[in-house]
Amino acid sequence: MYNIEIFNKYFEEYDKWYEENKFVYLSELNAVKELIPRFESGVEIGIGTGRFALPLKIKKGIEPSMSMAKISKNRGLTVLQAMAENLPFKNNSFDLALMIVTICFVEDPVNSIKEANRILRDNGTLVLGIVDKNSFLGKLYEKRRSKSIFYKEVRFFSVSVLIDMLTNAGFYNFEYRQTIFKYPSDIKRIDKVEPGYGRGGFVAISAKKKAYI
Repeated sequence: MYNIEIFNKYFEEYDKWYEENKFVYLSELNAVKELIPRFESGVEIGIGTGRFALPLKIKKGIEPSMSMAKISKNRGLTVLQAMAENLPFKNNSFDLALMIVTICFVEDPVNSIKEANRILRDNGTLVLGIVDKNSFLGKLYEKRRSKSIFYKEVRFFSVSVLIDMLTNAGFYNFEYRQTIFKYPSDIKRIDKVEPGYGRGGFVAISAKKKAYI
């Protein structure tokens, strides 16, 4: 991942964001929740401080930042220090894999998606959460990236580009949810969640792993 040391250094600021932007966070969480299927074994790739894994009842994850992983562990999660491009799991290990605002930070997004496919069982689900590059929010973050601690070197993706990556990696049956329809500073209550993408700044995408006979 890009600049792991940034997350090691500013892990408290990162975690505090969820408290200071509670309604943005809860809106995004609701969008992701709508795409989470029933599952027996789940993993979050880039678990951070556990803000999504915990409420979604995902008990295991990987995280390259030691400082962030420590917070997740203190919250009762099982966390391995590892990279998205080289997951420390056997093939066909999970029913569900989660990547929430992770793909924009990884060094090799294509290989990260392939790795997610590898560890999923046939017909398993990958759920991603992204700031849509083509949305008003993506454009705002691009404009302000030089002033951001965390977004200086990220690569934001459009939904269509990600769908191409997912398709090429062996995923299909895509579903979408979107939220954050105004600037985060203007959100004073939990925002609505809508199907599709194109209007919301945050988009959740679910994809199924193809079963090969």
